[in-house]
Amino acid sequence: MAQNKLHVIPIKTYLVVGFGLMVLTALTIGASFIHFGAFNVTIALAIASIKALLVAFFFMHLFWDNKLYLIIFAASLLFLTIFLTFTMFDTTQRGAIYEEKAQPIRSEASIYDK
Repeated sequence: MAQNKLHVIPIKTYLVVGFGLMVLTALTIGASFIHFGAFNVTIALAIASIKALLVAFFFMHLFWDNKLYLIIFAASLLFLTIFLTFTMFDTTQRGAIYEEKAQPIRSEASIYDK
């Protein structure tokens, strides 16, 4: 039977990580008031990813567990962030492609008759 490796984390580590999460939350709120154009969602996702990594590493003890689990979690979070960022870049540029932006597709349709 395998022995469990117990580790005790000092309260200072939890307080520092908790303070870091609060700072990142304040940074997210502050960034929401600044217009970054198409990068608003990207910045919010980057901050959220950092917060998720902090929670997983320290509060879920991935930092002290098998490093393979840590790598898999971090890589999956990174790829999710990349895929969502590319999706948002695509959706913000659709107005430049389609002419139907902010106008009816067929202005002579019966729905517009008075």
